[in-house]
Amino acid sequence: MQYRPLGTTGLQVPVIGLGTMTWGEQNNLQQACEQMDYALKRGVNLFDVAEMYPVPPRPETVGETERCIGEWFAQSGKRAEVTLATKVTGRAEQKQSGLSHIRGGTRLSRGHIRRAIEGSLERLQTDYIDLYQVHWPERATNYFGARGYRHQPESDGISIEETLVALSELVDEGLVKHIGISNETPWGAMQYLNLAKQHNLPTVISVQNVYNLLNRQYETGMAELCVRENIGLLAYSPMAFGVLSGKYLNNQKPSGARLTLFDRFTRYDSPQTLAATEAYADIANRQGLSLAQMSLAFVCQQNFVASCLIGATTMEQLKENIDAAEVVLSDEVMAEIEDVHNAYPDPAP
Repeated sequence: MQYRPLGTTGLQVPVIGLGTMTWGEQNNLQQACEQMDYALKRGVNLFDVAEMYPVPPRPETVGETERCIGEWFAQSGKRAEVTLATKVTGRAEQKQSGLSHIRGGTRLSRGHIRRAIEGSLERLQTDYIDLYQVHWPERATNYFGARGYRHQPESDGISIEETLVALSELVDEGLVKHIGISNETPWGAMQYLNLAKQHNLPTVISVQNVYNLLNRQYETGMAELCVRENIGLLAYSPMAFGVLSGKYLNNQKPSGARLTLFDRFTRYDSPQTLAATEAYADIANRQGLSLAQMSLAFVCQQNFVASCLIGATTMEQLKENIDAAEVVLSDEVMAEIEDVHNAYPDPAP
């Protein structure tokens, strides 16, 4: 397994990281433990979770993913071998459906962050988090597929400074080693960086944003900023909710698959996305590659990616995904991928 630096901290993370958001919903505890055992044996020692997982978020299951990891730590005794990343849920006021069961509506204030970290530490059965991330911004901006920015300063809410100060307190107390952001924009990332410099606070070392063959918007703005500022990308959804496995082509709806089970996931469901996926599948077939491995290898080969966060519901998928770390795409394949990208630029938001 190849490892890459995360920020300037000296922390090294595997180019393939283990995403976990199906555990407690599509996967039970035994299956989650089997995945963690196998991943660690393969050198995948970055586990990424969030207090609101599993997805889709429900009051009956919230926190179950962290509990799965905590149980595995307790049974295996391997906490020290893992770089553990979790997230504090972004702003979701009580009136919003889906997340009102978390602290009665989540905010990124000092009090909410304190309650969030205490809950995560208890569920994870650990006394520290290696990387604590803000899951999405407090303010109204573009994330989770939103296009067409509308400036709404009246909805800014808790300031980034208050959030950063609250996170710095956790670092000072040893509860958190490093901090990161997620679903952020260039403006938001620069605010965190500038405030850290101005007030001598911990700086963010990572950003976890979507990046895959169907959504390469990170390359516009965020990539340059993060390379220049030594912020590593933890690329999430590199398989576009499984669409880039090809399993949904030809109107297939595999039993147990995420897009079969949950109709709330429409981000990758459009004629343009389908056409692009078919074109990428054609490249993979002609090159003797699986679409899944080609998709993951493409993400891993980007110089701004610190780790590509995979997620699997079966051991077969997990093994194939981790194997992608060993796949090197030729210049020819990369050129063909660019041709498709130019024909269907970022079809998924």
